[in-house]
Amino acid sequence: MLKLENVCYRYKSSTENVLKNVSADFFVGEFYSIVGPSGVGKTTLLSIMAGLDKPTEGAVYIHGKKLSDINLNTYRREEISMVFQSFHLFPLLTALENTSYLLEARGVKRKEAETRARELLNLVGIDETKHKRYPANLSGGEQQRVAIARSLSTGARVILADEPTGNLDTANGDAIVSLLKNLAHNESYCVIVVTHNPEIAATSDTVLRMSDGAFIVSKNEA
Repeated sequence: MLKLENVCYRYKSSTENVLKNVSADFFVGEFYSIVGPSGVGKTTLLSIMAGLDKPTEGAVYIHGKKLSDINLNTYRREEISMVFQSFHLFPLLTALENTSYLLEARGVKRKEAETRARELLNLVGIDETKHKRYPANLSGGEQQRVAIARSLSTGARVILADEPTGNLDTANGDAIVSLLKNLAHNESYCVIVVTHNPEIAATSDTVLRMSDGAFIVSKNEA
């Protein structure tokens, strides 16, 4: 579904590549981890996959089409959804409103958007009693679940998650990982997680290890 082909990247102020000929294929139904020490290019790579940065060399493909040949705004809106370490919820919107607003922004009528938002919140484990709560009245784990529900509201089948458990305790972090794995295995999403957490890597279908801007190991952990 998503393909990297000899992706290189260097900052404008530098002559040295941060990413060096990175290639990989990502498929629906799989849960991937990209791991490695700080500074090796993991977040930069995620940004390129999200269409927020363009590779200096090489190409990224979605459904066989180069990102350079398609509208990036449409790509970011319809093909890719992002989950961050910080939840980025609107503090003055309820869980339901945080989830439904992207649908309404795309022209979905409010009643239909709220119905879909309720379905997504239930899917990620936020029950009806919490749909009308504001983020401040939700736990960290619950806020991350709402953030995931919001990302699913776009209809995108690729989820890019940057340290999604970084602000959570162990129990909530494990629950979020289980949720993301369920979305990959049972709901036909492609989930790609950038993480420092070796426990997430240990439970991933495929681990991509980065060193000095390149993948040095690609293996299944099953």
